[in-house]
Amino acid sequence: MSKSLKKPIILNVETVARSRLFNVESVDLEFSNGVRRVYERMRPSTREAVMIVPIIDDHLILIREYAVGTESYELGFTKGLIDPGETIHEAANRELKEEVGFGARSLTFIKKLSMAPSYFSSKMNILIAEDLYPESLEGDEPEPLVQERWPLKHLMDLLEDPDFSEARNVSALFLVREWLKMQGRL
Repeated sequence: MSKSLKKPIILNVETVARSRLFNVESVDLEFSNGVRRVYERMRPSTREAVMIVPIIDDHLILIREYAVGTESYELGFTKGLIDPGETIHEAANRELKEEVGFGARSLTFIKKLSMAPSYFSSKMNILIAEDLYPESLEGDEPEPLVQERWPLKHLMDLLEDPDFSEARNVSALFLVREWLKMQGRL
């Protein structure tokens, strides 16, 4: 952060809405120039998530999963919350087994991303999974997830697929492309 920037003072935080999954807070702020504003955010959480990009036989493994926000089936990478007590790698391997039916002998951490930081404190850890082996765990998905394999040689063509549009997936795609280039695989 620039030394010339001073964080606003939080004058009050109040829960204004609550659901089974979310708590919305109203945050009354005073900026260093005296301007006051009220912002809304999801209650901050220290719980993070993982997104796993599995690679097998020069293909990515993607899944189609129903997204109630857009009321559509989205094409994307395996993802899920890190359970209390789990490491990033343990969570990634568990989610991979639950959603794709593979474990990974090699998991490479790529980057930690923030998601809509004006509203959320959530962090998404992007990992690449390789040296896969068949192993399944029961997950919490309400229906079986459809898998699709996508050739690495056509990696960026994913951007043309209208079902591959979620920003975290697109970010992961670009990060994986750069990682593959550094590995000499693209």
